Amino acid sequence: MITDPISDFLIQLKNASRVGKESVVVPSSKLKLEIANLLEREGYLKNVAQKGKKVKKYLYCEIVYNGKEAKLKDVSRVSKPSRRIYVKTAELKPVRQGYGLAVVSTPRGVMTEKEAKQQKVGGEHLFNIW
Repeated sequence: MITDPISDFLIQLKNASRVGKESVVVPSSKLKLEIANLLEREGYLKNVAQKGKKVKKYLYCEIVYNGKEAKLKDVSRVSKPSRRIYVKTAELKPVRQGYGLAVVSTPRGVMTEKEAKQQKVGGEHLFNIW
C-alpha cells in the first residue's frame, strides 16, 4: 500500500529520467493528472495521456530530453502526509535561482509559484522540481 501517491509519482518520473526511459505509466488520479499537465506545460514532460476505463485508469507520461540528458534532474517533496506545509504568497521563493519550479496546490488549482504570486493566492507547497 502506498501512503503518498504524489511522492511515488514524482519519484517514478525522476528514476525513469535518470535511467533514460522514454515514458512512465502510473495509476491515475485527479491531482496526479493536474500535476502532470502542469509539468507538461512547463516543459518537463512531452506528452500526458490518461488511458484505461472506469476504475483502472493510468497516466502515460513521456519525458523530455535535451540530447541524452533529461530536463527533469531532481525532485524534492516539501509537504508530506505526515507534515503539511502551507505557504502565503509572500513566502513563495524561486527554486534554484529561477531554474526550478515550486508547485503549490491552491483553491484555484495546482500552479507554479510564479502563477500563485500573480494571482495572489497561497496554498499547500507540494514539491520543488529542477
